[in-house]
Amino acid sequence: MKTRMFTRLLLGLSLGLTICSLPYQAQATLGESVDSVTVNKRALSAVRRIEKTASKYTVYESQYDTITIREYASSSGIVFGITWIGLTHPNLTPLLGSYASEHKKALSRVKRQHGSKHVKVKTDNIVVEKWGHMRKLQGRAYAPGLIPEGVSVDEIK
Repeated sequence: MKTRMFTRLLLGLSLGLTICSLPYQAQATLGESVDSVTVNKRALSAVRRIEKTASKYTVYESQYDTITIREYASSSGIVFGITWIGLTHPNLTPLLGSYASEHKKALSRVKRQHGSKHVKVKTDNIVVEKWGHMRKLQGRAYAPGLIPEGVSVDEIK
């Protein structure tokens, strides 16, 4: 009897955690086609979905329960930057895609500075920055080699 209740409890918790993590795992992936943003627009239940077009790129913004994510795509349809702001930092693994392992390896070599609220991980292929304070955590990730000509890194915000 106790084993069955414990099994049900574990199954319920697993299902709950899976459902809670879905919005963050279904975002566009850095360095890949913008098609995943379009598919997610229909598939996810974002509170708000905004598309803004600049001269050399398009910004796709999604508002979820605790976080807003912006995905920057070049006119050729490749995602070159991602930013976020919210109560938590998102799971970066699905957002970074093929760059995730490179980021993880570089992150393990970064020395944490006590009292600093800013972390920057930079490699030849990717830059990931995190900063903020409780209830307002922010960050951005971009692939310098994918940023369209004439677009400044400062525009990814």
